[in-house]
Amino acid sequence: MKFSEYIQYDGLGLAQLVQQKQVQAHELLELAIARSEAVNPKLNAITIKTFEQAKAKLDNPTAGPFSGVPFLLKDLHQDYAGIVSSYGSNSLKRKPYVAEQTAEIVKRWENTGVSILGLTNSPEFGIKGITEPDAWGSCHNPWNLQHNTGGSSGGAASAVAAGIVPLAGASDGGGSIRIPASYCGLFGLKPSRGRTPWGPHFSEAMHGAAMQHVLAKSVRDSAAMLDASHGSGPFSTFNIAAPEQSYLDQITQAPRPLRIAFSTQSPITTKVSKDAVAAVLHSAKLLESLGHDVVEDQPKIDGLALAKDFLRTWFSQCAHTVQQIKKQHGASDRDFEIDTRVIAAMGAKVSAIDYIETLNNWGHYSAQMNQFFQHYDLYLLPATASVAPKNGEVKTPKWQVPLMHSLLKFDQAHRLAHSHLFEFIVKNNLKWVPFTQLANITGLPAMSVPLYWNKEHLPIGSQFIAPFGAEGLLLQLATQLEQAQPWMPQYQNIKL
Repeated sequence: MKFSEYIQYDGLGLAQLVQQKQVQAHELLELAIARSEAVNPKLNAITIKTFEQAKAKLDNPTAGPFSGVPFLLKDLHQDYAGIVSSYGSNSLKRKPYVAEQTAEIVKRWENTGVSILGLTNSPEFGIKGITEPDAWGSCHNPWNLQHNTGGSSGGAASAVAAGIVPLAGASDGGGSIRIPASYCGLFGLKPSRGRTPWGPHFSEAMHGAAMQHVLAKSVRDSAAMLDASHGSGPFSTFNIAAPEQSYLDQITQAPRPLRIAFSTQSPITTKVSKDAVAAVLHSAKLLESLGHDVVEDQPKIDGLALAKDFLRTWFSQCAHTVQQIKKQHGASDRDFEIDTRVIAAMGAKVSAIDYIETLNNWGHYSAQMNQFFQHYDLYLLPATASVAPKNGEVKTPKWQVPLMHSLLKFDQAHRLAHSHLFEFIVKNNLKWVPFTQLANITGLPAMSVPLYWNKEHLPIGSQFIAPFGAEGLLLQLATQLEQAQPWMPQYQNIKL
């Protein structure tokens, strides 16, 4: 098999070729490795290689729906026993952290038969919507190397779009599957709270706002991997109802005519690019042509208040992470990025009362979305406010760095979160990606679908949010959209 043939298949397609003995699993792995060696120096998508381990495991292959298919893990909470992980941070890179146990989600992925050939680039602890950690450097977008891939699953998105692997492990705590899916022209589904498992280090991440799944070229690969990975694990705090039939079976059925609300307005009143608006309007028109009822409307939620509640929790979680890394791995302040240190300093000073109030607000947002879905089946909005920013465009300006060091030195960084500047911080942090946090806070399933490329041939995704537990409905609609406007041929336009 040649690479020009390899890239035309999704994961299930490659697995079928292996099953039919038209190609050998070792051959697929060598193709993936060769592609990685050819393009990764330009992309910086794979940061930790497990080529030899992948080759060794193929001597005793696991039978499954993706048997022999090359696959990548994200270098963040997707621990692989015996393999070094860094979580995108020098704190774990300088004093190498070797996973003692394989994460529960990785075990389930391994049981599908995938060949894991490495770990992908991620921002430090996944705290940014952009992938350019100090530990590894910027991850470049295959559509245009001057642009970033977004985050935090940026390396995974870059590798899939570039054709190294057909799908890769990802996670989403504030949009980290949907953002890079939007920027890299991929299909990305964030499951409902509790749909896929965590463990062994914790039972859920960020109170269930963060979920793990994959980035993929095809909808059916995402559906098949969700079939293989859904359900509670030994560390789960609750059981989510299982689907009545497999997701792969569900996507063979067209969705009924749906009533879909859409909006192109930023919930935090920041600028939305013409590309993002055009992408949603294009999707709305396509939906109407497929028989769906599309209405401009939005839930009655204070988007700025939600963003503040999200970041308050996000900052507090970052503070806990930094504290744990220092405690467990002997890291010092100099091992963390300046942005991480400031975020952690702000989060460390959030009072218990404020934190509980924030979590209570999450429930109010969930109730408002439940009410909204009494009138609509789905909610359509941009996945991101624009196409992918250029590398370095979202970075903290150099002139701010001395100020940040000064605030940390005098233990005053937390005051930023309790001043009139906090609203500016919220808008400045989320102006690129103001649309994704809603689904995380409410625990609802959401997806980014690649249906639009701008004049510079940069992709931007359309995001759909569904009621709790309705991944099947999202996957059905995505399949219908994929059939109406196939996006797999677009990957042939990537020249590296």
